[in-house]
Amino acid sequence: MRILLLGGTGAMGFHLSHILNERGDDVYVTSRQKRENKGRLHYIQGNAHDFSFTQGLLTNKWDCIVDFMVYSTEEFKSRIEFLLNATKQYIFLSSSRVYANLDNPIKESSPRLLDIINDKDYLETDEYALKKAREENILFSSSKNNFTIIRPYITYSENRLQLGDLEHANWLSRALDGRTIVFSEDVASHYTTVTYGYDVAKGIAAVIGMSKALGEVFHITSNVSVKWSEILDIYLNAIECCIGIRPKVKMIPLSQKLKNKSTKFQVKYDRLYDRIFDNSKIMEIAPSLKFTSPEEGLTKCIRTYISERKYTKVSYLEEADRDRITNERIKLSTIKTTRDKLIYIFCRDLRLSWFLRIVTNIINKKNKK
Repeated sequence: MRILLLGGTGAMGFHLSHILNERGDDVYVTSRQKRENKGRLHYIQGNAHDFSFTQGLLTNKWDCIVDFMVYSTEEFKSRIEFLLNATKQYIFLSSSRVYANLDNPIKESSPRLLDIINDKDYLETDEYALKKAREENILFSSSKNNFTIIRPYITYSENRLQLGDLEHANWLSRALDGRTIVFSEDVASHYTTVTYGYDVAKGIAAVIGMSKALGEVFHITSNVSVKWSEILDIYLNAIECCIGIRPKVKMIPLSQKLKNKSTKFQVKYDRLYDRIFDNSKIMEIAPSLKFTSPEEGLTKCIRTYISERKYTKVSYLEEADRDRITNERIKLSTIKTTRDKLIYIFCRDLRLSWFLRIVTNIINKKNKK
């Protein structure tokens, strides 16, 4: 099969490309960076957000297109017919964040936030969970039926390890630098479902080329749910085994991200929900699919991350806020640019993070225009 992966170098795409290559498919992966081809695995350098670049690829006929890109709703609307016309099967990576907080365990037919929420401020946004649901609706209303919707949830890998509402740059980098992890009790007390990217990739590979998957929605998630506080313990144990020191943790009552307009909805309408999934639908058509336990998978990925540790982009505005809470500070010599040093000093010592956030929001709005 000739398969195109759009944006296929992340937590799921990396594993999927290698699984498909190993089983003998001709795989083409878009990547902004230049990468080496391997066997039947070919990398096409370019930005898949650039529609002129993508259109060039869609002049070829593909047996399957797997789309890992994150589009705005308007972007998606403008290109979906081209995508559907260019392939026998279009696999759309949605998200299980689309669900409301009504069913546990959650099934593919469970109510979505978009369909039941009354929060006008939220509905006016194109926040991740809403845009994915809106884009699903565009697919459902299409004249074609050659699509499959996948809804993964909290997918982790060797290069992405989340802790509640925190990416690894917000907590793991602190732990490895000898500073205190700042985590919130409100998120820590809720159940979540984390799934290893390799396992999600195996599930996607299983539905590629399957006619009975067309027009259908599937969870590709583990059916094991644990509290975020248990995930934290798994991480702490793994880090202690690797470096010989158990990281310190400072628990605060509420997530810091609830104070930020751009991040509060992810916490309010997802991380403060219990997320437990029924994955029986995918297991019916891929009965050999197995999911790695959270302890085994997260421990493996922590060990790999630490052994291959690369530079991680850090928000020094957020780090300053956390260092004030823990009464710690970053060594200024470790901050690479003068700009980032000034941001850290202004926020850590002069407590001007509120001012910088306002300025950043204004700049972001201008850039969008």
